[in-house]
Amino acid sequence: MRVTEITTGRRFAVAFDDGEDFFTALDDFCRDTGIRAGHIPTLIGGFSRVRLVGTCGPLQHPERPLWDEIEVETLEVLGGGTLAWDSANNRVAPHIHVSASLKAASADGRTSHLLGGTVQFITELVIEEWTTPEVTRPRVPALYDVPLLTFGAAG
Repeated sequence: MRVTEITTGRRFAVAFDDGEDFFTALDDFCRDTGIRAGHIPTLIGGFSRVRLVGTCGPLQHPERPLWDEIEVETLEVLGGGTLAWDSANNRVAPHIHVSASLKAASADGRTSHLLGGTVQFITELVIEEWTTPEVTRPRVPALYDVPLLTFGAAG
């Protein structure tokens, strides 16, 4: 377990509009405001299309992370996540999970890691900045290159 006390900074209500690419808009927002770390306690909205971590086949290695993705269309989502600084790419690295209902499938659901999406109508989120300590998300080769949330300069 890794634990730290977080000092929070600004809090924003953000609305992404119809047709926007979710992660491009999020990256633009973070660059414009100078946010390097934080969390998204609430994310709600519609998406015309999303990419989620998932597969339709059996897992070859259930103990390893799954890097495959599925694409689903026309859905409503509820989610949240964290933002940490990716110093290798000089940008914020989001880690967002969503639960989504597929409108055309009796609101059948999917829950997974959000890899990408196009907003349909509107997606609303709250973003709360973390000012200290430094929060990064380096990849850990010993854990299949999974990026892990790390607190402080020494981790």
